[in-house]
Amino acid sequence: MSNESSQQMVVREARLFADEVLRPRAGDFDREEFLPRDIIDELAKRKYLLASLPEADGGLGLDPVYYGFLTEEIGKACCSTRGLITVQSSLIGETLMRWGKKEQKAKWLLPLSNGEKIGAFALTEPGVGTDAKGVQTSYVKRGKEYVLNGTKKWTSFGELADFFIVIAACRTEITAFIVERDRSGITISHQKGLLANRASHLSEIEFQNVTIPEENIIGKPGSGFTFIASTALDHGRYSIAWAGVAIAQEALDSMAKYARERKAFGRKIGEFQLIQMMIGNAVTKTHAARALCIKVGEMRSRGDSNATIETTIAKYFTSQIACEVTTDAVQVHGGNGCSNNYPVERLFREAKVLEIIEGTSQIQQLIIAKYGLRKYGKSSHY
Repeated sequence: MSNESSQQMVVREARLFADEVLRPRAGDFDREEFLPRDIIDELAKRKYLLASLPEADGGLGLDPVYYGFLTEEIGKACCSTRGLITVQSSLIGETLMRWGKKEQKAKWLLPLSNGEKIGAFALTEPGVGTDAKGVQTSYVKRGKEYVLNGTKKWTSFGELADFFIVIAACRTEITAFIVERDRSGITISHQKGLLANRASHLSEIEFQNVTIPEENIIGKPGSGFTFIASTALDHGRYSIAWAGVAIAQEALDSMAKYARERKAFGRKIGEFQLIQMMIGNAVTKTHAARALCIKVGEMRSRGDSNATIETTIAKYFTSQIACEVTTDAVQVHGGNGCSNNYPVERLFREAKVLEIIEGTSQIQQLIIAKYGLRKYGKSSHY
């Protein structure tokens, strides 16, 4: 979808869908810890599930900037619905497009697009999070088959998934496998009591002697981290960067609306300078976060070699901004900000998660610092 006006139309339609369908129900999804099938079907009908992929593969062919705008519109209304798009398009779809065999693409992409199949990316484990290279889920080769054992945790939409992309190790060799849900030896447990992402069907998945044919390997044996997981995480971080913008913007909208309506001491609270200070800061931070994401999207569109590190910078920055803006939004709402009758309570929780998923903020800082030490202070960098 190279026509810019067509992409703009997709974003406008997504905004209407978010306003009319998602936003009124997002609080219920959070409380019930469940994303209804009718929402998934509607996303599939609109081809949002693989929005960043070419139209021939069931997507919308959105370029990175407009995929970001779509992510923002959906994410403002419902973080869990945005999360489904992130998993299907950024983690699963982009990974299969880049590294999947022809047969794997033919088997999975169109079913993913039309919502017939749901995929999940199984990387994190009970004892392995940020140190993704240290996965303990293991495999051994037996003839032309592989036997998988181990446990994955915090797998978004694992409860709904028809298949998983599983990152596993054989000593120092790390490989990515497509593992169908219905294979013998798989146990899936829903994770409850979560701070946020409550309607993302997060699951713990146990693999006990699960047999996988060699044609289910993505890429080549041993390429599971360096190529497969790294590709998925890069695309995932770009989507999460826009998720930070979405949460910040929704919180800003909520606090501005509340400040115009709420009265204290006989005046609208928006007339008080300290409230104006928080709103002014929120406007500036949100605009800066969006501008950074647009810049990164443009870099990704033209294949700029610095796009990956700039994506990391954007993910780190917007996650931080989302936390800061939602904190002020709760403060502006006062006691009401602590009630789930107001969306800022949910946004506050959702924002914190962004500093953890797709690499913690501390890991992003280390990556960015190493980049800064290499690049700056030697000569002109302009």
